Amino acid sequence: MAEWKGQSRGTVLGFKVYVFIIKTFGLWMAYFVLLFVAAYFILFSFTSTKSTYYLFRKRLGYSALSSAFQVYCSYFTFGRIQLDRIAIAVGLKQKFTFEFDGIHYIKDLLAEKKGGILLTAHIGNFNLAKHFFDEKNNPAVVNLVMTDLEHQEIKSYLESVTGKSMIKTIVLQDDLSHIFKMNEALNDNELIVFAADRYLENAKTYTEEFLGKEVKFPQGPFKLATRKNIPVVFVHIMRERNFHYHFYARPYSGTEHTSKELLKSYLENLEIMVKKYPHQWYNYYDYWKDFK
Repeated sequence: MAEWKGQSRGTVLGFKVYVFIIKTFGLWMAYFVLLFVAAYFILFSFTSTKSTYYLFRKRLGYSALSSAFQVYCSYFTFGRIQLDRIAIAVGLKQKFTFEFDGIHYIKDLLAEKKGGILLTAHIGNFNLAKHFFDEKNNPAVVNLVMTDLEHQEIKSYLESVTGKSMIKTIVLQDDLSHIFKMNEALNDNELIVFAADRYLENAKTYTEEFLGKEVKFPQGPFKLATRKNIPVVFVHIMRERNFHYHFYARPYSGTEHTSKELLKSYLENLEIMVKKYPHQWYNYYDYWKDFK
């Protein structure tokens, strides 16, 4: 049974090739090359192809034929937002537009002086967060929680191209030293960002229904928020037509400030996003543990 191991697809070499193509031939040529790369992954990445087909066929209710086509669309969309990330990094930011939808909720959160937790998922293009938080008129200091395996080399390479982001990272450590960094950030009225739709092996989890079937989620982000009564906002950065990115921020407004209620509210928000942008949710493994 395939599980997530704490590392996502992608290599520094692949990013370097696309940087070359975009700088030399333009973004549209990179998109054209991606048409063939997406087809390659359908044929040679069996587990992710099977899991994506399952998402569309069983969880979203598409027909068998349509589900097969949606797998290709999902791969292409994933590649396209990575190319957008590179294009912006190499100086093509003016080609894109950015919409700040609900950003005032984050400003209201910061006014409480308790710090804040932003809950997102492996959806859309949160790698573009620096373009929503690095603006001079935005007082937020953002800490992105990540595993030490998630694109560290790629992150370093892209920073060499685009410059270091104001967004900081907190790496999950076996000795739990990351907890002290989280507490320090909250005490300084900073924001902590969790992609809370995956968990690592041996992590404590909750089981909750998502898209019609039960799946496990990490307890940590939800317990941290409720134990310390920290304000929570659900955030996503989604690609739309005509090179437009839509930043969504929605506050948790549950009547009970418990970790299970927060998780349910988070999943309700995430389900809306997945159904609205089905090609932009990227969990290419046996997410519901349904494969035999």
